[in-house]
Amino acid sequence: MSGPAPPTWTNTDAYEAIMVRWSRPAAQAALEWLAFPSGFAWLEVGCGTGALTSTILETAAPGEILGVDPSAEFLALAAETIQDPRVRFAIGDAQSIPSEDNSFDVAISGLVLHFVPNSRTAAGEMMRAVRSGGTVTGYIWDVDDDQQFTRPFWKAATEIDSAVSAWDPRAQFSLRGMDALSELWSGAGLREVTVAALAIPTVFRDLDDYWQPCLLDGTTPIQRYARSLDPDKQMALREQPRTVLPIAADGSITLLGRLLIARGTK
Repeated sequence: MSGPAPPTWTNTDAYEAIMVRWSRPAAQAALEWLAFPSGFAWLEVGCGTGALTSTILETAAPGEILGVDPSAEFLALAAETIQDPRVRFAIGDAQSIPSEDNSFDVAISGLVLHFVPNSRTAAGEMMRAVRSGGTVTGYIWDVDDDQQFTRPFWKAATEIDSAVSAWDPRAQFSLRGMDALSELWSGAGLREVTVAALAIPTVFRDLDDYWQPCLLDGTTPIQRYARSLDPDKQMALREQPRTVLPIAADGSITLLGRLLIARGTK
């Protein structure tokens, strides 16, 4: 079995099946921590299918939002589900944002920067697009935390596949850890840099609720790895999490999503 190829962000149904239970609570936790006033002009970098966009609309009363993402398929779903005159979407890359300089009060990136090949360029682009005195902020998963919701999957996979380490986000992500996130913001020239960790408990009904989205033809690291296995190994991997997941007496499974978030002022 070969190692992972770079992801191509398509198949919105598969992406939503595995990520929606995490991405929306993550957005809510991040916006509660940021506590911005209403009326701001927002730039969202890597808006995907619109989980953070819709949460900004619901909780932050923005004046406007520009959502940027390289996936036309994701943007089409976002535009279909979010029909608000304050929101517009554009195809673009985090390393080359389609925006004029000094255009926004806030530039935010949610669960994206660890996938960007050059996160320093992305942070610089976000700062470029923000007005003087504006805020650049972003959050990523804490993939090094043993309680992180993906760890049981990768721990189980290690028991059946010696080559799994090449697929593990701890080997793939270009940006990991609170220190690295803080240094990224400071290195971009931002002032008053603050970082924090936010925890999001999430309950799965049972093992199938946890496992089935992993098998869909999506582009998350878990889905790509599980789909690369032959049927026998897929079956073995499905059973292996029973030994590492905290399964309650009623069959439910409570896991933790841990975010690392940073903010800084231009």
